[in-house]
Amino acid sequence: MTPVEIRKVTDRKQLRQFIQFYYDLYRSNDYAVPYLFFDEMATLRRDKNPSFECCEAEYFMAFRDEQIVGRVAAIINRRANERWNVQQVRFGWFDFIDDIEVSKALLQTVEDWGRARGMNQMVGPMGFIDTDREGMLVEGFKELSTMYVNYNYDYYPEHLDRLGGFRKDNDYMEYLVTVPETVPDKFSKVAEMITRRYGLRVQKFSRHDLLQGGWGRKIFELVNETYSNLYGYSHLSERQIDKIIDDYIKIADTNLITSVMDGDKMVAFGVTFPSFSKALQKTRDGRLFPMGWWQMLRILKWHKTDTVDLLLIGVLPEYRQKGANALIFDDLIRQFQRYGFRYAEAMPQMEANEAVRSQWQYLESRQHRRHRCYCKNL
Repeated sequence: MTPVEIRKVTDRKQLRQFIQFYYDLYRSNDYAVPYLFFDEMATLRRDKNPSFECCEAEYFMAFRDEQIVGRVAAIINRRANERWNVQQVRFGWFDFIDDIEVSKALLQTVEDWGRARGMNQMVGPMGFIDTDREGMLVEGFKELSTMYVNYNYDYYPEHLDRLGGFRKDNDYMEYLVTVPETVPDKFSKVAEMITRRYGLRVQKFSRHDLLQGGWGRKIFELVNETYSNLYGYSHLSERQIDKIIDDYIKIADTNLITSVMDGDKMVAFGVTFPSFSKALQKTRDGRLFPMGWWQMLRILKWHKTDTVDLLLIGVLPEYRQKGANALIFDDLIRQFQRYGFRYAEAMPQMEANEAVRSQWQYLESRQHRRHRCYCKNL
């Protein structure tokens, strides 16, 4: 058999080939969701992604008989390494055919690249920062994915087990929640009580308030506060916050963003989006033209989907015991009912974060996917 050849991505044409491999590998899969092509390009380009202010990265492709058979990104986030006092190289954008020699060659390339830069651990799959996709799918291969998480075939984790040296470092669990016909008492009554007792209130901001008034920035400043102790978190810089606001908040339906205020201070938030999963499956490899734009517009403008994605929820520590999350859910459930959403996708939550995972017990829900980050000592 022809040996596997590893080639480093060195130009824009090769980067497009690197991105295209995912679409080709999953073209006939009913559960994978194509990522937006232009978004992948912007994330992986050094001149577009502000994460390169704290990260360095290289991208590699595996070839056999001049056919691409795998890909991987090698990333070092020095800000995160300093925060957690580790020397870790991350592997991400990790995809490959069912051939152990391919996966082995790709991971060995990341290992060698990281070791040459003084790293003593390899972790992943991870992106540059926490808003990138993290974890390898290990449960839920026959569940429709989303644009915000990794989808992979079931042979991926089997390869890591066979290669040896990899251990579970962190698991993320995801839940599919049925939107109730009425707001559960656990949320509505607690929301009423904490409004009366603590003076907390729900605040809806206009697009102008979020973009020009600085409240969108405040949400992501709270992300830095509320997510700071979560697995591998990398503090968002001003430029990174600006990019997230430009990518997401600028096109968001403000009815689906909820803030909780204590006087003039934002103390909690919830950011949700209608699901683009089925619309993206109708695009040509995640491209908006010629007709992909129409599929996306139907979701953005008219909410032509039965599912909403719960992207970000955060509550300042001192307000968690006060029940501020009940205000978020009390408001968002009412918005979901108004739009006719039947289901909500609860985005990845750490397995160890029982306080967050326990809130789904008050709603009809099932844990339907699990993603895993692995670690290997170098």
